[in-house]
Amino acid sequence: MQHLEAVRNILGDVLNLGERKHALTADSVLLGNIPELDSMAVVNVITALEEYFDFSVDDDEISAQTFETLGSLALFVEYKLSH
Repeated sequence: MQHLEAVRNILGDVLNLGERKHALTADSVLLGNIPELDSMAVVNVITALEEYFDFSVDDDEISAQTFETLGSLALFVEYKLSH
């Protein structure tokens, strides 16, 4: 996953995780595990990803599975960049 580090940094910045972002790995569970990641934060993360990677996300493309782990979120970014 070539964009894992960038996605980790964006997630850390949007959620103000500080040093906690360095503990996140591809297998780190996001939803239900990071208290800062509520429904409004999900919207903010998506917006930040769109701006950083210069793509658009449609509402029907996002599911709970997308935000299940850091790895699943990075895979979603890689999917968007390849289409």
